[in-house]
Amino acid sequence: MMVNSKDGTAIAVDRVGEGPAVVCVGGALNDRNSTAAVAALLADRFTVYSYDRRGRGDSGDTQPYAVEREIEDLAAVVEEAGGSAMAYGMSSGAILVLRAAVAGVALTRLALYEPPFTVPDAPPAPPDYSARLAADIADGRPGDALELFMVAVVGMPTEIVAGMRRTPMWRALEALAPSLRYDGEVSGDGAMPPVAEVTVPVTVLAGTASPDWMRAAANAVAVALPAGVCRELPKQTHNVDPGALAKELAIAFS
Repeated sequence: MMVNSKDGTAIAVDRVGEGPAVVCVGGALNDRNSTAAVAALLADRFTVYSYDRRGRGDSGDTQPYAVEREIEDLAAVVEEAGGSAMAYGMSSGAILVLRAAVAGVALTRLALYEPPFTVPDAPPAPPDYSARLAADIADGRPGDALELFMVAVVGMPTEIVAGMRRTPMWRALEALAPSLRYDGEVSGDGAMPPVAEVTVPVTVLAGTASPDWMRAAANAVAVALPAGVCRELPKQTHNVDPGALAKELAIAFS
């Protein structure tokens, strides 16, 4: 189905299950299919809404972009869900969920997986990353933008990315590459927003096999929140297993 955001942008939404409403918000290079597996695992007890963030999949991309428009998109999905909802956010999607809560969107409980806020020992992106990313996209080189993100931000070796370029999945990722600019806007300078005003229960999740800085960032967010807790998922990385994640989300939203 489609819902209209405040500025008229059409946002594509999938809904599964029955029960209290949960909205899933993907991170970089995610569309609504990226959260489909965990949504299906939660569908026996929750009504789960997965949506394409603007500029992805079947959603529109009204310009000019602003983080406030993405917050309005999430608010529109929450309104479709009944006016209030719980929310799960992945990576930059976790930052978006937290910013939406600060902005007053009617979110009753939050679960955040490895929000990439800046903490000591976090690897910095190159200072010219944003400019190079924008140039690659403007010049019609989504593959180069994608490679830049994977090498400079994710930390993949160039030879691994070179191999990925030859796989069928690369074209699908290229289609999402222009939205990497928006993840950069959502993440900003990596500093946490004023989360002290977010008083709803928040579970911040991280994998024990993820880099130390990601786990430190998750813990820092939980400590800064009035009702935050941090839980670590054994043997999980940033590419978290949907089954392990669904178990934690069921706890966080119950």
